[in-house]
Amino acid sequence: MKYYSILRFFSPLLLAQFCLCFLLVICGLLCCDAVAQPAPASKVQLDLSVGKISDFTRSNWWRVTRDYNTKYHPWTPPGSLEAWQAEAKKLRTQILVSQGLWPMPKKTPLQPVIHGKIDCGDYTIEKVFFASRPGLYVTGNLYRPVGKSGKKPGVLCPHGHWPNGRFYTASDKEVARQIESGAESIPEAARYPLQARMVHLARMGCVVFHYDMIDYADSSGIDHRTDFSTVQDGLWLLESMGLQTWNSIRALDFLCSLEDVDAQRIAVTGASGGGTQTFMLCAIDDRPAVAVPAVMVSTDMQGGCVCENAPYLRIDTNNIAIAALFAPKPLGLTGANDWTLRLETRGLPELKRIYNYYGKAENVEAWVHPEFGHNYNAISRKHMYAFLAKHLNLQNVSIEERPFPAKTPQQLTVFDETHPRPKDTADAATLRADWIKQSRATINHLLLPENRKQYREIVGAAREVLLGGKMPTISELTISAAKPTEKDSGESEQFLLISRKDDASVIPVKVLSPAEPNGLSLCWFDPRGINCLKDNTEAEAAMIENVLKRGGTIILADIRGFGSNRPAEGKELLPVNSRYYGYTFGYNRPLLASRVRDIAAVVTYAASRARAKTPMIDLLGTGEAGPCVLLAQSICSGKIAQTTADLNGKSFGEINDLQDPLFLPGALKYGGIAGLAGISACEKITLYGIDEQLRQKLEPLKNHVLQLELKEDSWKPSTPQK
Repeated sequence: MKYYSILRFFSPLLLAQFCLCFLLVICGLLCCDAVAQPAPASKVQLDLSVGKISDFTRSNWWRVTRDYNTKYHPWTPPGSLEAWQAEAKKLRTQILVSQGLWPMPKKTPLQPVIHGKIDCGDYTIEKVFFASRPGLYVTGNLYRPVGKSGKKPGVLCPHGHWPNGRFYTASDKEVARQIESGAESIPEAARYPLQARMVHLARMGCVVFHYDMIDYADSSGIDHRTDFSTVQDGLWLLESMGLQTWNSIRALDFLCSLEDVDAQRIAVTGASGGGTQTFMLCAIDDRPAVAVPAVMVSTDMQGGCVCENAPYLRIDTNNIAIAALFAPKPLGLTGANDWTLRLETRGLPELKRIYNYYGKAENVEAWVHPEFGHNYNAISRKHMYAFLAKHLNLQNVSIEERPFPAKTPQQLTVFDETHPRPKDTADAATLRADWIKQSRATINHLLLPENRKQYREIVGAAREVLLGGKMPTISELTISAAKPTEKDSGESEQFLLISRKDDASVIPVKVLSPAEPNGLSLCWFDPRGINCLKDNTEAEAAMIENVLKRGGTIILADIRGFGSNRPAEGKELLPVNSRYYGYTFGYNRPLLASRVRDIAAVVTYAASRARAKTPMIDLLGTGEAGPCVLLAQSICSGKIAQTTADLNGKSFGEINDLQDPLFLPGALKYGGIAGLAGISACEKITLYGIDEQLRQKLEPLKNHVLQLELKEDSWKPSTPQK
């Protein structure tokens, strides 16, 4: 009789091989040469009399979510310098992936245009524009001190969401309010607070570049909030925040390239959204020496605009941790009567702890003024001036602002008749097409057989971010087990709940054990979950029976959204924010990634049941679970003997709905299902439901799988043949 290949333990030859392996293991144990076992899982006795399976998942993953409106985002620093350095390396990669900057794009020549010098006595103002990438222009003003010789410190100044950004001009009413409250004392500074900061930094002897956010002041061609929020953008990780981060990197390139700038003495400071740009740049770029992100770093609200959010950015972390990546270099923070109000008690202590690991706790300071609302006013600026004077080694400078000849937006604007806006300024559609073209060329290069090492390094690191990390160890699981139910045949059933200690979810699991186990396990994942035992076809029932008769163990699970592991009828599975998916996936893993993590946890449990070193676990993914299983096998490196999955003709390229369970931001950027599944793939993979279009997309997988079979038909369990 012949049976379907996923049940490889039906083969008499393989049974003989297993028996030989089993005897060798027994001999090894008798010789007291047993293999060291990993730390066990935390185990709890489970009482099934309390209710139905769904009762155990009632407070599960669909209710445990964060988003940009969440009021509190705590973070606990690692317990040692070594642990922090490991977390910091991982977090930097996570940030770069979230920004679409992993791997870092090739830098094109800036070819900056600097013109229109305005002489203001003790400082000058010039107008600047350059292309950070073809068609994407950075615009701003360059402030330089007069009468200072030699190389000078450089200060990069992003701005926040003040109306008209760099050109912000307060109304008469607002000017009066600022002066009356004590926030400002100089009328020019009250009307032009952003300009006041640049002027005084220049008077202190710094070269200052004040540059525009996308779609503010002189920057145009792209809508700041709406242009990059489609499914296609997400699949290629083309984000507004990532473009701004890239602009900041290139603005820093520009500032450091100036002959009168000391590239070893660079500071970055901005407020609100500019504060976000400050700590983001300083987290991923080694060049800044001092940073002062104002009224942004906290454990409360993390950033409300699309330009401050991106997929994966704050999963398992927050702005405090991102700011801590600057340690041990000098970091100054300001707070106000906004989401930074509690900074001194929630945020600063964690930063002090990280800085103390380096013996530099004094290098991080925070100044909170609850008497003022959200601001970068004269009081806060004065703290910043003193901090920069100290850490940039500015000698004999005053931190007291003085009146200055304020310039109108018309005087500061970059483009004029002599220097018109470049004709190649790209709109969103053009930038999108160029981004995808460049990303596709990068991944196609990495997928070539001769670039396998680089592919594993780059796509492997990205896969950990997209799919939620490595396979857990058994000690990282909590397993609650009910007493097994024995049958007259000697077979048994046992119900378990598996939880990852780093995750709030609970996975109901059913284990079917044979009377005489041979050590082989089949982990079957299907939308029906555990209910496959009852709600099955005649052929599926026969498959289950034959696996057990031949000594195989069957493990079924209700991973997220399957079986009982889902919200009540009519409620959505982790609904995605329709305005911008980054508001959801910047804080929560995509459903597909969570399912992959659940599968990896179940495989860890299955592997803990077996003593053999040889992989003796087969994965089977049917229905909507097929793509999840194919991706999960690459996470479970070394544990899986073979994988069978039905893809039902689905791949990431066909997704057009944010609510699609397969929507995984970045999937296409890193090679689609073939690119992500090929990392550490198991030796044998059989895929069903493969049409010609999908067959072509899976072609790169052949370079990474020893035996790959692609079948057009849908998966069906084979029935015994006479």
